[in-house]
Amino acid sequence: MGPLISPDRDSNLDLPVLSSRAQHDKRNCPTKAEARRSAAKIALMNSVFNEHPSRRISDDFIEKAVAEARSSFKGDPEEADNPNTGIGAFRFMLETNKGRTMLEFQELMTVFQLLHWNGSLKAMRERQCSRQEVVAHYSNRALDDDMRSQMALDWIAREQENSGALGRELGLSERELETARLAGRELRFPKEKKDILMLAHTQVTS
Repeated sequence: MGPLISPDRDSNLDLPVLSSRAQHDKRNCPTKAEARRSAAKIALMNSVFNEHPSRRISDDFIEKAVAEARSSFKGDPEEADNPNTGIGAFRFMLETNKGRTMLEFQELMTVFQLLHWNGSLKAMRERQCSRQEVVAHYSNRALDDDMRSQMALDWIAREQENSGALGRELGLSERELETARLAGRELRFPKEKKDILMLAHTQVTS
């Protein structure tokens, strides 16, 4: 869900990007501190994904989700409340989307997962976009064919720069999707990833 910077959020934009592999995050963490952060992020994910899809995000739910994450963190409680940490950023996104359903919020999380995977969050960071600007922009954008096509174009460009990159990423995405399916995990992110790569592959080989 490795790099020194945890891949399930963009640490500079402080946007949580919830990985479909987060359930296995703890055993891949090189330090106890990272393992505690991982446990907190998993608790936050479970707070959202275990709720009924039609339930709306409320003040009570936000407090409950953050409290569960804090108890899972078992570290410095101030870090769990810091808006510059993953937990604080997750709270910010919940508050930004207050009134939306859990299903709508899950879809938004998928968008941010894809933006992180595709390198878009890094590009926005380099343009010095603030967390608030990024969240405000993408909170009102659906994951539609236009967004998929733009990401596919990015992968076509990568393939032109580094022959074989697209095929390697496609193979990886197929394995991740199958692993998630067998484990009974949420499939939206790995499936969207594969679909985007297949779209790029079709255009490259046509």
